[in-house]
Amino acid sequence: QRKFSHLRSVCLILLVICNCTIFPEKQQTLEIAEHTLPGRRFQLHSARDPDAGINSIRTYTLTSNDHFEIDIRQGDEDKIPFLVLKKSLDREQKNKHILIVTAVDGGKPPKTGTLNVSIIVLDSNDNRPIFSQEMYQIEIQENVPIGTSLFKINATDPDEGTNGEIEYSLVKTLRKNIYRLFELDKLTGLIKVKGLVDYEENDVYKLDVEASDKATPPMTGESRVIIKVIDVNDNPPEIEVTSLSNTVSEDSKVGTVISLLSVTDKDSGVNGKIITSIISDGPFELKPSYKENIYSVVTKGLLDREQVSHYELTIKATDCGEPPLFTFKTFSIQITDVNDNSPWFSQNPLQVYMFENNVAGKILFSVSATDKDMNENAVISYHIVREGGPNDIMSFLNVQPENGHITAMKSFDFETVKTFQFQVVATDSGTPSLSEVTDHSLFGLDRYTGQIRTLRSFTETDEAEHKLVILVKDNGNVSLSATATVIVKLVESFRYPWC
Repeated sequence: QRKFSHLRSVCLILLVICNCTIFPEKQQTLEIAEHTLPGRRFQLHSARDPDAGINSIRTYTLTSNDHFEIDIRQGDEDKIPFLVLKKSLDREQKNKHILIVTAVDGGKPPKTGTLNVSIIVLDSNDNRPIFSQEMYQIEIQENVPIGTSLFKINATDPDEGTNGEIEYSLVKTLRKNIYRLFELDKLTGLIKVKGLVDYEENDVYKLDVEASDKATPPMTGESRVIIKVIDVNDNPPEIEVTSLSNTVSEDSKVGTVISLLSVTDKDSGVNGKIITSIISDGPFELKPSYKENIYSVVTKGLLDREQVSHYELTIKATDCGEPPLFTFKTFSIQITDVNDNSPWFSQNPLQVYMFENNVAGKILFSVSATDKDMNENAVISYHIVREGGPNDIMSFLNVQPENGHITAMKSFDFETVKTFQFQVVATDSGTPSLSEVTDHSLFGLDRYTGQIRTLRSFTETDEAEHKLVILVKDNGNVSLSATATVIVKLVESFRYPWC
């Protein structure tokens, strides 16, 4: 019995010497989401030590790191270690952390045991997609074919799984015409043309694009694509007549404005630069305004309705593109009449033979004058110039004003009167009216010198004011003419007392 007791003591001593601090498992793995807030605690495996009292587990230590610290809670029988998050994790910076937890007992020398802790950082959707550029700029020509690939945008998301999968889209607040003209592939980010791009409609398009991940809720990044449209010479010039006097008086002065017009071209640069000209014949020319591409059409010569009463004026506008485009504008100009032609008789003097014993009141013969003017200016009335007393032969003659029929109010006797002469004046209805000036009229005009002279003395029955219209023509192949108005006023004679 003493021998057995001695062996038991030896075994106890050996057991005490051999007891070590151990963990039930050498490896522990924790999965922690990166959005976990600091202060969160994670329980670790507790170490086991058969010793008791002062030789039991005294503490736990943790390898130095930035994110975790160790905390120990006293249980009923032993100390329980906890891993405490002191700083948020970021999977995109480091997706796995390896820590060593050491358990230390209170023996001398102390015994230790270690636990390898692997921290797997779980992804959270904490990163929005980021475009390779904040703004993209590209240039395209207008009229680019539908279906043309223009540009490929690119965005990345450092998250993993669906948190990092990206879809592209156009911002829904863009102008409607952008959706009509362009499309964006939601998976590849490729921008294509889906409608007709017209520089004249818009020379720049701004596409706000989004890249969204597939998380719930998704996160979104934005960028802008600026598409500049290059002009192509696809528009001919346009001529707009802003003002037109399509009736012009034939006595208009040189430089009279007939029309105002503007020329425009929707293209830009040389494609929109315009050369304008009149390509039809006529006494007209273009005068440029102080504003670019604004012109006035003015007369550059005298007009004569009796020579040309109507003009077709054609304007041509050509741009400087390659190839050039052009357009025409034609409008009609009517030359209105002024009373610048006097009536005239084809025969003057006119010799008429008549039989004696004519029937009183019957038409003896007729006179007829013509006038190159038109309308009222060519309506002629006739009257006989009467001179002398009541027994003068002209007092027995009469002319119908509207048709020139001449009648006698008595019968003539060959043995009494063999010949007689009288003057018939043809007067138009213009303002002022013009006549066939006779020797008995007030004024005469030298056709070569232009000298105006009186042909007789003025009487009290004459008008106090006379308006003379003087016409001058040249002898060119196409005769040109001009008129001038001379007003003659009659004033009473005044005798000074000292005369």
